[in-house]
Amino acid sequence: MREKTIDYVLRATWMAVAKMYNEEAGKQGSTMATGFVLLNIDPDKGTPSTSLGPKMGMEATSLSRTLKTMQEKGLISRERNPEDGRSVLIKLTDFGKEMREYSKGVVIKFDEKVKENISQEDLKTFIEVANTIIDLISNKKIY
Repeated sequence: MREKTIDYVLRATWMAVAKMYNEEAGKQGSTMATGFVLLNIDPDKGTPSTSLGPKMGMEATSLSRTLKTMQEKGLISRERNPEDGRSVLIKLTDFGKEMREYSKGVVIKFDEKVKENISQEDLKTFIEVANTIIDLISNKKIY
């Protein structure tokens, strides 16, 4: 195709963002997926393992592998959920909280740099377009 399709622009943009995040995470011996999980765990109370996958849109197999690696690296611990003995709470260790702050800083810096270089009006339009695409897909208005 000579013209770039919407699909191409979305994919190329996300691939560039993912590569950038993985390069930053790599400086700390981590990955983008690990950073994403760290940001989705409640730093005070922990988060039930069963709610993490749906919250992040991650497949159970990938999440299990990531959690196992995170536990091996000392970022998280697993504890029985006192409110529901059948489930497990994923809690951040002190090292996990430290790495969560690092990940948060990386995301905030990206956000700030984009906002410095793109007008508020353009960002608002971008978000509206992205939300419309999400709506079309989630409500099966395309296929």
